[in-house]
Amino acid sequence: MQEITPSRQRASSQETDGSKRPPGRPRNERSRQAILRSTLKLLRKTGFADLSIEAISADAGVGKATVYRWWPAKGALVVDAFVSSIEDEMHFPDSGSVWHDMNAQMKSFVQVLHSRTGRIVAALIAAGQSDPGLMEEFRARFLLHRRQEAYRTLQRGIDRDELPRGLDLDLVLDMLYGAIYMRFLIRHGELNDTYIDGVCRVILQGVALSQPSRNGKRQRRALSVQAN
Repeated sequence: MQEITPSRQRASSQETDGSKRPPGRPRNERSRQAILRSTLKLLRKTGFADLSIEAISADAGVGKATVYRWWPAKGALVVDAFVSSIEDEMHFPDSGSVWHDMNAQMKSFVQVLHSRTGRIVAALIAAGQSDPGLMEEFRARFLLHRRQEAYRTLQRGIDRDELPRGLDLDLVLDMLYGAIYMRFLIRHGELNDTYIDGVCRVILQGVALSQPSRNGKRQRRALSVQAN
């Protein structure tokens, strides 16, 4: 049997024309993506309570140890699978108008909630009421990143004098997104674009008019134009 030397190994990785074979996605990354896809697929079928690491690893064609290499528990995996499926849809635009940017991102979030993926959000919030660890994963892996981006969006509005300085950013965000979660979970009214327009108008206009700014007239005019 011919010995396989390092040089022969390198040669075997080349195409017949002498060029190197194009690098593909690393094996570990392929496994990780397979796990995320299997998690989403099974979650939509069984729900969070009945989902198991054993079922996920079997569906993805990997061992349980491979799953636990990246995620310490089922909750962390489910949150990451959810985030990976909606990441591109959740960014905030930068149009030059704080009203437009918040309004557009909130409408994108509502679209996610109305999709099949929205069931995952409801399941995570429900399970998190009795599982503090799961809720912590939801905050750390999903909410925190969105929150940081939202802070920057509101700060741009402050810098443009659309919103007053000294604004409590957490309070504003809780009011804006709390209105979404309220209708999403309680379902006492329509959660649609018209509702989001109203929420943004009432909260952002109210905030803009609640405190004096460096240029109060320009601030009021800017937000009133965006809100109509």
